[in-house]
Amino acid sequence: MVGVSAPDPDDVRLAGALVREAGSLAARMRADGVEGLGVEQKTSVSDVVTAADRAAEELVARRLSEERPDDGVLGEEGVDEPGTSGRRWVIDPVDGTYNFLSGLTWWCSAVALLDGDELVLGAIYHHHDDALHLGGPGLPSTRDGVPIGPLRDVPLARTSMATYFAPGDLAASAGAAFYRAAGSAAAVRMLGSGSMDATAVAQGQVGLVLQHSVPPWDELPGAALVRGAGGTTQRVRHEGLEWYAAGAPTAVAQACAALVDGADG
Repeated sequence: MVGVSAPDPDDVRLAGALVREAGSLAARMRADGVEGLGVEQKTSVSDVVTAADRAAEELVARRLSEERPDDGVLGEEGVDEPGTSGRRWVIDPVDGTYNFLSGLTWWCSAVALLDGDELVLGAIYHHHDDALHLGGPGLPSTRDGVPIGPLRDVPLARTSMATYFAPGDLAASAGAAFYRAAGSAAAVRMLGSGSMDATAVAQGQVGLVLQHSVPPWDELPGAALVRGAGGTTQRVRHEGLEWYAAGAPTAVAQACAALVDGADG
């Protein structure tokens, strides 16, 4: 891609291996039954962590300490190593844990690599389909090595929007802002895994993802994939919340405008 350096092929290969190993480990643990997964609730009944999440994160962090000892590591389940190289790997060992526990297949393992503040690449492995997604600003996005871009630019009114929220999130101004954006879309999908939603966006199956208060492990792997497919990402602050959108450029711009002032773009 013009003006953006391609990532080191060794980093790309490592990222793919990390998510494949993490997802396979989690799936093996899930196959043994949910009883042994030690489910714990975090912020709500649908925001949970399991022994599989922790084991998969530990696996990735251990591999990185061996193969990229100078790089920092940040994981959803608590790993936080600053590193000395200026680079940082961001880990979501099981994205879509509630789906994972419930037997739904829309979950994945994901990592992203940052160099300073610059997003280098993302890797997302969907165990159910044995599908490995790789991409980044300088790395055209692929599924199992096959290119999946470029995205077709579409207006918000002609595409679906993926999101995630707890029902209480729709109260007051957050709900009003969301309804302004969602009301302009052709349809809304809530499937339960932000990184998996991003794979659908990158493949043109969904037009954009839109959500507020997105942590880096839920944002960055998918953002890399969307950007590698020719899409865009945008952040908008409104009434104390930061909203994140990724997808087809026109749909993203229109959704973000609608969040703030009700404009349809």
